[in-house]
Amino acid sequence: MTMESTPTDRPVSLSGAPTLQARNSAAFWTATGVSRGHEVIRRRGFLAVDGDKRAGTRILIQEPDLAPGEVSEVSELVRGAAGSVTVEDPFSSTDLGPLGLRTWQMPVMLRLPGPVAAPALEVTRVQRPEDLRAAEQVVIEGFDLDGFQPHRPGELFPTSLVEQPGVDVFIASIDGALAGAGLSVLADGVASHYWIATSSAFRSRGVGRAVMLGALAHVADLPATLTASKLGRPLYESLGYTVAAPSTWWATPAADA
Repeated sequence: MTMESTPTDRPVSLSGAPTLQARNSAAFWTATGVSRGHEVIRRRGFLAVDGDKRAGTRILIQEPDLAPGEVSEVSELVRGAAGSVTVEDPFSSTDLGPLGLRTWQMPVMLRLPGPVAAPALEVTRVQRPEDLRAAEQVVIEGFDLDGFQPHRPGELFPTSLVEQPGVDVFIASIDGALAGAGLSVLADGVASHYWIATSSAFRSRGVGRAVMLGALAHVADLPATLTASKLGRPLYESLGYTVAAPSTWWATPAADA
C-alpha cells in the first residue's frame, strides 16, 4: 500500500544519512513485525522485533548514544532470543563484542532526489497474493534464508505486509516469468529499499537494476537511503547513490542479513 508523502523538510546530507536509514529501517521492521504478529519493542535508542525461532529477532539501533540500560536490554534480548539475532547499527557506535556475535560492515548510501531512467524490463507493484508469494520465494532463494526453509507461504511476506502504510513490493519479469523482486518503504518523506533479489535462473541480466529503477520511479522526488552489500554497491552507485557512512552489523552465527 503506497502512502502519500511529501519531501522531507529536514536538511538532507551524507552526515544525516545514518539517522534517515535508522528511522526507515525501524519503519520497515515495525511493519514486518506487526504483519507477522511479533512483539515490537520501542525504546529511545533502539527498536526490536522479537520474532519466533524461524524468523529470528531484529534489533535496529536508533541513536548513536545508547544509555547503559538500553545496552543491557539489547544484550538481554540477544541472549533470550528464540532464534537467530541480527543487530543493525548505522552509527557504528554500539559495542556488542562481549556477546560473542559475528560482525561486519556495509555502507549506508544516500540518493538525492532526481530523475530516474525507465527500467529495461517489465516492473510492476505487487497487488495479487500469488505475486507476493512468488516474490517471497525469490527473496528466500536470493538471500539464502535457510531459516525460512522449508517454505511456508506468507511467513516471510505476510499478505498484510503490503497493507502497511508506505510498504510496497515490486517484481521484475522476463518473458512473463518472475525474475526478481524487492521491497520499498516510504516513511517520513524518505524512501529506502530492502531484499533486492534476483532468481538464479535470471542472474546477470540486469534484473536487480530493473527492480531498483521501477521502485525508484515512484519516489524520484524524495531522498532515498539503503544499506549496500559489497556486490550491490556498484549497482547503487550507478543509480546515483553515494556512500555516507559504514553501518555495523552484529549477528548470531545462523542469522541472515
